[in-house]
Amino acid sequence: MPLKKPKNFDRPLPRLLRMRDAPFYIGMNKNLFNAEVRPLLTEMTIGDTGIAFDRLELEAWVDDLKSRSSKPGTRKLEKTSWDAKKHLGSLKGASSGTSTKSSKVDAFAKALAQVTKKKPKASSRT
Repeated sequence: MPLKKPKNFDRPLPRLLRMRDAPFYIGMNKNLFNAEVRPLLTEMTIGDTGIAFDRLELEAWVDDLKSRSSKPGTRKLEKTSWDAKKHLGSLKGASSGTSTKSSKVDAFAKALAQVTKKKPKASSRT
C-alpha cells in the first residue's frame, strides 16, 4: 500500500512531530514504532493529551539503525542522468529477423506440453 502524502507537505518540517506523524516520518507502521522506537525516544507532552517527538532524535535513531544494519552499496552512484547513457538497443533502431532465443521457447513449449497432457486413467481391479 503506498504511503499517503500528508497535507501541507510542501511546508518546512516542524521540529516536533506528533505521535500520529512520527511513524510515517521514519517509514514504519504505528505498532512497530511503538514496540521498537518509541521506548528509546524522549516524549514531550503538548497540551493536555498530545504527545510529540523531536524530529532530530528520530533522524538520529534512523542513522543509528543504518550504521548497525545496512551494508554499503556495491555500485558507485553515477552523477549523470538516467537517460544520459547511450544504450545499444536504441542505437540500432528497429530491425526484423529471427529470435536467437527460440531454443528456450521450444524447450519451454515442450515442458509445458508434458505437464499439461492428459494422464492415463488408472485401471480398476475387480
